[in-house]
Amino acid sequence: MKNSLTIKDIARLSGVGKSTVSRVLNNQQNVRPDTRERVLKVIEEHNFSPSKSARAMRGFSDKVIAIVVSRLDSPSENQAVRAMLPVFYQQGYDAIVLESQFSVARVKEHLQVLKQRNIDGVILFGFTGLPAKMLLPWRNKLVVLAREIPGLSSVCYDDVGAVRLLMQTLMDRQINDIGFIGVFPRDTTTGLKRTRAYEEYCQQHGLVPHIALGELSWQSGYDLLPQILAHDIRSVICASDTIALGAQKYLQQQQINNVLVCSIGNLPLLRFLFPESFSVELGYGSAGDAAAHQLLALLNGSIDMQQILIQGKRVP
Repeated sequence: MKNSLTIKDIARLSGVGKSTVSRVLNNQQNVRPDTRERVLKVIEEHNFSPSKSARAMRGFSDKVIAIVVSRLDSPSENQAVRAMLPVFYQQGYDAIVLESQFSVARVKEHLQVLKQRNIDGVILFGFTGLPAKMLLPWRNKLVVLAREIPGLSSVCYDDVGAVRLLMQTLMDRQINDIGFIGVFPRDTTTGLKRTRAYEEYCQQHGLVPHIALGELSWQSGYDLLPQILAHDIRSVICASDTIALGAQKYLQQQQINNVLVCSIGNLPLLRFLFPESFSVELGYGSAGDAAAHQLLALLNGSIDMQQILIQGKRVP
């Protein structure tokens, strides 16, 4: 029966101290993996969750949303989170933020703890490799952001539309010698989708594709740009603003002034350092707002599962 045991009982059955049980319940990282697994097993066997009164004494609301970001230092994800929080606060929910670091094992661990803590709902920033099977039990109280996973509610960015918008803008300027610096296809959105969108646009408009793929980093943009420049291109599209920072740095160092850099993301740092660049704003804030409202609608039963696509817009 739920809450038939106390934290002290869980500690005794697990062979650990109460403070260790508390750290596991709060998903703190300073617990050995085997110890954490042992405590979680006891918690699950006895269907234990902290009581609402205990949560209230610790300063929590009775209504709590978890936001699982990929990286705490991601500017795009931070924009989305900043848009979510006022929506949740307005409806009387508190929010806790966790980090996955693109680890399936860490997401699984977070979900185990959130289940034990009777969390009301979850926003999960998706990434390549997340198994649908692990997430489907949460279908009625989880929204995935940035990835579409069958059977789950999601809010995604229009990766294909962003690339096509950049290509069309360049074509309108009579620029048709366009290269592309992307990400390895193991990343299904920033990598595979955006690269394919560039290839398909080139094929449809009779353009010769020039592609270099690497990591999602400024160093990759810096290192790969010479491969593209060897084809005498007039412009290069970067799959992300982070890559564009490296490409722009290379052009600056080599004093090359006749190549236009375009990218996806609309990172303020890129605009500040290289105002001649232009990019597509994917709508991070809009996506965060949409994900928050979608989750609240799921929780109150006013909508079923749905998948929302956020349209991007070009920023001069």
